[in-house]
Amino acid sequence: MPSLPSQLSARIESATGVDPQLRPSTKPQFGHFQSNVALRLAKQEGRPPRDVAADIVAKLDVADLCETPDVAGPGFINFRLRSDVLAQVASDLVTDPHVGITQADSPQRVVIDYSAPNVAKQMHVGHLRSTIIGDCFNRVLSAQGHTVIPQNHIGDWGTQFGMLVQYVVEHRIDVMEMDLTEVEQLYKDSKKEFDADPEFADRARLRVVKLQGGDERTLQIWHALIDVSLAGFNETYARLGVLLTDDDLAGESTYNDDLPRVVDELEADGLAVEDGGALCVFVEGQDAPMIVRKRDGGYGYDATDLAAIRRRVGKLKADRIVYVTDVRQAHHFEVLFQVARKAEFLPESVVAEHVGYGMVLGPDGHPFKTREGGTVSLSSLLDEAEQHAAPNIALAAIKYADLSNGLQKDYVFDAERMVQTTGDTGPYLQYAHARVCQILRKAAAEADPHVDPEADLGAMTWGRVTVLDEPAEQQLALLLSRFGEIVDVVAADLTPHKLCTYLYELAGAYSSFYEKCPVLRSEGQVRSSRLALCEAVRRVLGTGLGLLGIDAPDRM
Repeated sequence: MPSLPSQLSARIESATGVDPQLRPSTKPQFGHFQSNVALRLAKQEGRPPRDVAADIVAKLDVADLCETPDVAGPGFINFRLRSDVLAQVASDLVTDPHVGITQADSPQRVVIDYSAPNVAKQMHVGHLRSTIIGDCFNRVLSAQGHTVIPQNHIGDWGTQFGMLVQYVVEHRIDVMEMDLTEVEQLYKDSKKEFDADPEFADRARLRVVKLQGGDERTLQIWHALIDVSLAGFNETYARLGVLLTDDDLAGESTYNDDLPRVVDELEADGLAVEDGGALCVFVEGQDAPMIVRKRDGGYGYDATDLAAIRRRVGKLKADRIVYVTDVRQAHHFEVLFQVARKAEFLPESVVAEHVGYGMVLGPDGHPFKTREGGTVSLSSLLDEAEQHAAPNIALAAIKYADLSNGLQKDYVFDAERMVQTTGDTGPYLQYAHARVCQILRKAAAEADPHVDPEADLGAMTWGRVTVLDEPAEQQLALLLSRFGEIVDVVAADLTPHKLCTYLYELAGAYSSFYEKCPVLRSEGQVRSSRLALCEAVRRVLGTGLGLLGIDAPDRM
């Protein structure tokens, strides 16, 4: 259901034919919202703004939402929502199993392509954002009732595996006795030998042919490299608290058999033509074609990505496909979607989106690198954050810092600042949630001294919000009413920073409410109403943090 401000705005626009540009009032005495719609209409009609405002108020049908609007100043219209309406919305949040999140009338099948580390390499700082952002989209869309199909498009195919396998064979290495850090060193050692020894390089290229041809020994070593890598990836995913599992794997190798068929279809339809020995698809408005088959007959990631779209639409029945990668890949996806549309692999009925993200910068404002100038591993980044806080708090700090800015912006990874429990940080929201829980636990203990201090607060009965006489109570209830709509926006526009901003505002409004409106020291109906309001805040804060992939602790 639309939030109360949205409902009010729609009513005004229906009566005037103009967007009311509803804005929060600057002072409580002016109500909750204010509109300058009369001033804008007065210019068009050549009438005094106050007269136009009076006419609008007279014909508005908002009595079920507001007290009678009043005209102020030169012609502003002030609106004050009815406290019983606000109380009803807040009360519903206490009992609604979805906590105000709109359930999709027509649930979609949404494929989200994210994380995508490379086999035989540790996950690094570049995988941090893709994994965290994709996980948030997974949670938000799932909460609305959509079927989310994560696709972890790991790099598990290509010429580098001929090099790796050949090195393993010649040095008689047992890969299964190694961990991912050791396998990554193996990759570096094999690359050095590949670059330094032309004869080894030739043998490695022949090993690629054996891999592609299904040679048993080659495949056995290749599978071992994947198994060791997955163990390392899963360890990192567990530390990150994300939803990815081995069931979500869809590596490059899984499309290998599809590539000739994809290219044959493009050629048969006249979309792919030979150019300089390569097979290319030319797209209007693009400076360079997409190369779907290289001069040597091999296939690159363009062909693989086309095969992935074809499978995701044809077999996975996707209604929406979301790619979460570095913003610098924006042009690749622009061309990919154009070619896929032309080839009818991607029907117009299927939405395809690329969500690009910026870089993770060090405290000096430069790209995050090791002291030696190398790539920073993701595990070392998590280790650094955990030097400043407990794991769940450090993780909240990292995820919130990542999600709270516009995704396309770079952001600075400053662990010491990020873990603070004051200011606009993940730990601050965790602290706000724990603070609400503390009040509810005290209230439960006062009502029944024998209550289990570890009991589930959500399983307790907290009554209803019935009294909202104080402005701080009303402001808190008003913010609570917007939660479902905020989630709708995040799901539609893939903008998690808007949820972060909302939760930060909610935590601030709760703090103001707590200071101005005693809860445990109040009595009777006021006390029970304020406790119910606290429970609504606990549920919304906890649910909202969960959508961000952040733990909502009961104590801190």
